[in-house]
Amino acid sequence: MLIAQLSDPHIKPHGRLAYRRVDTADALARAVDAVNALITPPDVVLLTGDLVDAGKPEEYGLLREILQPLKAPLLPVPGNHDERAAMAAAFADISHLPRDGFVQYAVEDWPVRLIGLDSVLPGQGGGELCAARLDWLDRRLSEQPERPTVLFQHHPPFRTGIGHMDRQGFLNADSFAAVVRRHPQVERVLCGHMHRPIQVRWAGTIASTAPGTSHQVALDLREEAPSAFMLEPPGYQLHLWQPETGLVSHTAVIGDWLGPCPFFEGGKLID
Repeated sequence: MLIAQLSDPHIKPHGRLAYRRVDTADALARAVDAVNALITPPDVVLLTGDLVDAGKPEEYGLLREILQPLKAPLLPVPGNHDERAAMAAAFADISHLPRDGFVQYAVEDWPVRLIGLDSVLPGQGGGELCAARLDWLDRRLSEQPERPTVLFQHHPPFRTGIGHMDRQGFLNADSFAAVVRRHPQVERVLCGHMHRPIQVRWAGTIASTAPGTSHQVALDLREEAPSAFMLEPPGYQLHLWQPETGLVSHTAVIGDWLGPCPFFEGGKLID
């Protein structure tokens, strides 16, 4: 099973640039093209939050227009820039998504069980999984304790060392970790929010974040570092499930690159 992960597209209304500099719509279109062009097509695409920039219906309308060519099934979760009701209306055709309340759901269609989580704390940049959301997760994980499972959400439940992002915080990461530790079938916790690929051993599994499809958060590990972004190459991740190895993850950059070029010619290594 192959899972593609796109994250943080931050779609603005038609013709608007993010931060007066970033064409997030064009960047997402290129990300869709990159995923569609993969030699091994993914079974599913996870979209891990901050789908749009201000939670407006017109932004979700443009988002759906850009995502329409995507060949693989799409499973989105909200981020702190999203608005739950507008998102639910925009993705009403995705039967897995609840129509109201927290955007949490389990998908049973592939060898790996996928559980989307809603880590949004309305009005704040940081996240949480409150007692109600954690109870729901605990009950879902208890249903199939032997089945490999991937959790996906927007906010990472760990500190990254990027001070201005860590200060936004995850309110009850310890409670979330306690639930995950009770369920060793959790292969990975896939997150967005950081606009960078980051991995950590967490709660008996691995938690990670994906690069953004457009701009990246500046890699500045000073506690006092200012909030800033970089126009580094955008990216996405692929997570390959094989029973003998579990989940293996790859980070790819989006762009036009020379290659693939051969190492060998006529049976010999090219000198």
